[in-house]
Amino acid sequence: MAKELFPDGTEVTPFYVRAVKKGPFVFVSGTTSLDSKGRVQGTDAAEQTVVVMRKIEAALKSAGARLADVMALTIYVTDIREMETVTKALARTMRGSVVASTLVAISALAKPGLFVEIEATAVVGK
Repeated sequence: MAKELFPDGTEVTPFYVRAVKKGPFVFVSGTTSLDSKGRVQGTDAAEQTVVVMRKIEAALKSAGARLADVMALTIYVTDIREMETVTKALARTMRGSVVASTLVAISALAKPGLFVEIEATAVVGK
């Protein structure tokens, strides 16, 4: 079974792509609020979470999935005190979906000014 690749133009290395689909599974790479020119979008963790989830939603759509198909999220934050802010923004974005998730505090992300990175796994089809 071949895998399908779904780049979004923000990839920074040849081996990296925003989303990969194999069978019923869609794996969305760790996604930040960087735009296609490498600029940070959103001034705080809540704003960045909304931007990130929009990018994830677009990646899922390109692979034939929806946010409702997401089964698991891994969320990285640079400040654990932002956990509640991030989870509230996620709840609004996920529109009542229930997912397995892990939230991890880390010391830094790829670029200064980034506070949140999220990866997603979705299952589509029957």
